Amino acid sequence: MEKIYMDNAATTRVTEPVLEAMLPYFCGTFGNPSSIHGFGREAKKALDNARAQVARAMNAEPAEIYFTGCGTESDNWAVRGAAYANIKKGKHLITSQIEHHALINTCGQLEKEGFEVTYLPVDEFGRVDMDALEKAIRPDTTLISVMTANNEVGTIQPIAEIGRIAHEHGVLFHTDAVQAIGSVKIDVKAMNIDMLSLSGHKFHAPKGVGALYVRKGVRLQRLIYGGEQERGQRAGTENMASIVGLGKAIELATENIDAHNAQVSAVRDRLIDRILAEIPYCRLNGHRTDRLPGNCNVSFQFIEGESMLLGLDMQGIAASTGSACASGSLDPSHVLLAMGLPHEIAHGSIRLSVNEENTLEQADKVVDALKQVVDRLRGLSPLYDDFLASQK
Repeated sequence: MEKIYMDNAATTRVTEPVLEAMLPYFCGTFGNPSSIHGFGREAKKALDNARAQVARAMNAEPAEIYFTGCGTESDNWAVRGAAYANIKKGKHLITSQIEHHALINTCGQLEKEGFEVTYLPVDEFGRVDMDALEKAIRPDTTLISVMTANNEVGTIQPIAEIGRIAHEHGVLFHTDAVQAIGSVKIDVKAMNIDMLSLSGHKFHAPKGVGALYVRKGVRLQRLIYGGEQERGQRAGTENMASIVGLGKAIELATENIDAHNAQVSAVRDRLIDRILAEIPYCRLNGHRTDRLPGNCNVSFQFIEGESMLLGLDMQGIAASTGSACASGSLDPSHVLLAMGLPHEIAHGSIRLSVNEENTLEQADKVVDALKQVVDRLRGLSPLYDDFLASQK
């Protein structure tokens, strides 16, 4: 049985060029980049190179890049760090209802600590309401945080416009670009971004490494106290092999982004077009065109998403019901509910996320398998029987 992996939004494999770049830093070039001897200087050179690679990928300066352990850590640092660094101005933050739990739960904790948070609504496609954003800004607003592209439904937000509005009101703007890096062209200067979070394992770097872009002049509360690593803001000896892998992976992901997106979009569109045409009573979630090139999120009436996943897994196909970080929850997706889907339809959703390693042939095999799974599950569903009877 051919195994087909279509859960790349959850994580991607480390590719051979990335692994090859990392290997010397496990055994050969093992020095501590904070040491001043030759071993340390060699490691420091690699650290500086990776920082420059990440900076070039988003038109930033190397000194504006801080390495972290993951996207969640970057989100936490950006939001909490900015909230507390600017507490004298105010204690009001703005975000959206469809952010990743790394943002939503961080804001929830800040509310417990005395901050106020406005959660912006989204339309049926998952786009933030710009009028609601303007109206939400207050004199004591210090930060707006809206993700570049949604991890579940793939909708891409008008980031440059959100950043412009934030700056017109003297408010900092942070974006969670964890799903966007490598799929969306990012220019932090042109897009009015003050802080940006990313995570390496979404674009073929290893798990356990990320980065936070912080525009020069933006003040954040220190994340980890200790030594002077990461310019005194995040103490702890750097994860050198993973950081080198992150630098190589982001370089590869962004240098051929147009060709990459065209290839991936073709596979995504094959999935979407065939599913909508050949499986009745389903709907595409997210914006049809303003979406990530690899995202296909569909809701199927009368059945549950988890049952579909198990059926696909039995045929060697990996997919998800949404965010892998919430896979243990029995609640329907907060993203789909915010977009207006009723609970029962939100429960029947799956996400197929593809990248450049997936093919049109694989897309066809997945749709063929999905049709079988949906037919079998609906055949067991009393809700579907009742619906069919009502149509007679």
